[in-house]
Order: sequence, then structure tokens, then C-alpha cells
Amino acid sequence: MTDRVYPANKPKTTTTPLPTTTNTTTANRPFPTKSQLYRPAGYRPQTPRRSGRSRCCSCCLWTTLLIFLILLLAAISAAVIWVFYRPQRASFSVSSLQISQFNYTSNTLNTKFNLTIAANNPNKKLIFFYDPVTISLFDDGVSVGSGSLPGFQLGTKNTTVMTSVVTAIDESVDATSGGSLQSDLKNTKSGLNLMVELDTKISVKMGSVKTKKVKVRVRCNGIKAGLPTEKTVAVASPAPAPAAVAEVVQVVPASATLSGSKCKVDLRIKIWKWTF
Repeated sequence: MTDRVYPANKPKTTTTPLPTTTNTTTANRPFPTKSQLYRPAGYRPQTPRRSGRSRCCSCCLWTTLLIFLILLLAAISAAVIWVFYRPQRASFSVSSLQISQFNYTSNTLNTKFNLTIAANNPNKKLIFFYDPVTISLFDDGVSVGSGSLPGFQLGTKNTTVMTSVVTAIDESVDATSGGSLQSDLKNTKSGLNLMVELDTKISVKMGSVKTKKVKVRVRCNGIKAGLPTEKTVAVASPAPAPAAVAEVVQVVPASATLSGSKCKVDLRIKIWKWTF
């Protein structure tokens, strides 16, 4: 059996590499990506902008939060005022109403009313301050007189009684309103259906704090009144003239029926162009 002799080292084989040509201008350039391949020439990357819709949503959110905060503070203030002061509105009533004159001829109206108004303050810690009051008197929606009252202060747990003369002097009346007045004058049983309207401004004092003035309108409905009547009275002539008797015509005022009258107080708050 013969032994095989292997060479100690394998013969080295050398291969000569093929000459390669490299482009020096593109050797260091990276391979373009897909977005770069389809990007048009002259394209400039734009930074992302905030859309107008998101700005609008943000503005609406902050506005809602602000309104909610204002309402919350107003509710807290109202609760504190209610706990400490227990505020109540002042009440009004018509104490008396007499008709001294009511003449309607040739579309001209002449009237005279003696009106007494009572204002009551039921609060223990609130004082009301009223500006001069404008009085308007209506018969079924037709104006039959106007007057005024001076400004006054209504103290705590106090009632103030005021009198005024409401008149209409040679006031012209249109055909529609005149027809309504004539029907009321002919119907002696129903008489006049009157409404008293008071317009003024009011401010309230709570402790040392005094609020701003707010418009107030008071309406008193359900006032029934008859018409004044004429009465012939015999009057003796004064001395030293010879004794004689003269007849004088006197007007007897008519008093209104106030059992069904009710007065309603409304605040007239003006917001922009609307009054509530």
C-alpha cells in the first residue's frame, strides 16, 4: 500500500482584475428616492400651514369658555345677593281715579282726570330711586290724557302715595279712534275701559352700592269708569241785591271702579336695538 504525498502548500492562483471605469461626478451622489424621481423641476418644499378651520374652532372654543365664565360669575353674584338681601320688586296700585271732564266734539278731545298712585316697597334692605314719571291714560287703546309725577325715593318697608292731574286739551283724534270713543260715550252701562301707563327709570341701593338706572314700565289694567254728569243747583243771589234764585249747572265727577284693577311692573332692558 503506497502513501500519497500531498504538497505542503497549494499553489496560489492570481487573477488580474478587469479594469473598471468610474465616473468621478456621480461616484459620491446618492441614488435618488421615489419622491425625488417624481418631483417636478423648480419644486420648493412648503412648511405645513394651519388651516382656517382649526383657527375658527379654537376661536369658538375660547368664546364659549368666556361666555360660560361670565354666566358662572353672574350666577354666583345673583346667589349672594339673594341670600343677603332677598330682593323683591316694588308694587304699584291705583288708589283712586276721578273723571272731572270728558268731552269729545268735532274730532277734538278735552279731558281731566284726578289720579292717585300708591307705590310700596316690601324690602328690608333695598331702597328704590325713581326718576320723574310720565303718565299716559288710554281708553281701549286710545290716548285720552297725559300727565307726570316728580321723581321720588321709596324707602325700606315704605308706601308712597302720589297724586297727579291727567289732561288732554284740544287734542285732535283720528277717525278710527274717534269712532271708538263715541261708542264708549253712547254705551253708558259699560262706560270707559281705562289703562294707566307709567314710564320712568329706577336705580336700587343695596348697602353702599347703587346700581345703574334701568327703564321701568308700569301698566294698570281693568279700570272701569263712568262719565261725569251735569247737575242743576239753585244758588241764591248774594246781598244786598234783591233776593233771587239762579240755576247753576255743576259737573259731578265720576269715580272709577278699581276692584278689578291690576298693575304689572316690567323692566325695559335695551340690548343694542331691541328693548325687552
